[in-house]
Amino acid sequence: MSIKKQILKSKPVCKVTFGLDKKEIAQADTVNLVGDFNDWSKTSTELTKLKSGGFKLVMELPVGQEYQFRYLVDGNTWLNDSTADKFVSNGISGEQNCVIAL
Repeated sequence: MSIKKQILKSKPVCKVTFGLDKKEIAQADTVNLVGDFNDWSKTSTELTKLKSGGFKLVMELPVGQEYQFRYLVDGNTWLNDSTADKFVSNGISGEQNCVIAL
């Protein structure tokens, strides 16, 4: 898992790259990024499957904010990103959401 941040000088946004390695998601067909930035839609933000078997997504998010998110694998398995800036309870039986601070 990896998160890379690149703050753009030309506008107040950060280019964020979300990535999952093949070994982290086994034989997944789809991975969606679900979070504050897409109203927790389970289908609107799909990562691209790479030839290596991993998944990647690059998106621009406004700076000066924190965003909660999780990965949804094949529509039924939730994963957190171990490289997130922090984790917060999501109110579901001890589960947590990832947080990225920009």
